[in-house]
Amino acid sequence: MASPTTLISPPATKTLTPIKISKPILPIASTQNHNPISTPQKPFNRRDFLSFTLIAAAGVISLPAAPARAASDEDYVKETKEVIEKVRSTISMEKTDPNVASAVLGLREASNFWVAKYRKEKSLLGKPSFRDMYSALNAISGHYISFGPTAPIPAKRKVRILEEMDTAEKSLLRGR
Repeated sequence: MASPTTLISPPATKTLTPIKISKPILPIASTQNHNPISTPQKPFNRRDFLSFTLIAAAGVISLPAAPARAASDEDYVKETKEVIEKVRSTISMEKTDPNVASAVLGLREASNFWVAKYRKEKSLLGKPSFRDMYSALNAISGHYISFGPTAPIPAKRKVRILEEMDTAEKSLLRGR
């Protein structure tokens, strides 16, 4: 009985045609220099590249960093109030409202923008208004991510979110 390897014919091999280069790619330095002004050029090698890269990186690193742009308190208060109003209007919509999905999408965009902008601000991290807003937005986003944009928020969660919105708004009025 023949082995399975002898029954299979070997794959056909292709022969590659060599590439003919009519001109050399790199300039070759000759011993005879026809032009006394120009010097022969050597190819750019790895050592030259690494030294150039190191010098450029050191120059960039030594530049002073631009200070982070801190958001002003007025912007924080204004944008937080806008997000609070958007949250209240969105979660109070009826389940049968045809615009609920687009309102949830707008709320998610606004909350993602608000969180991305103010989460980095160290001066805001300890404020009660930030803490309550962040908690409420986290609960809302988690609900809509898990259950979809048209799923109504359960009553207990809705009450807790609205309470957090109220305390955040009161803290904003007090400057906290």
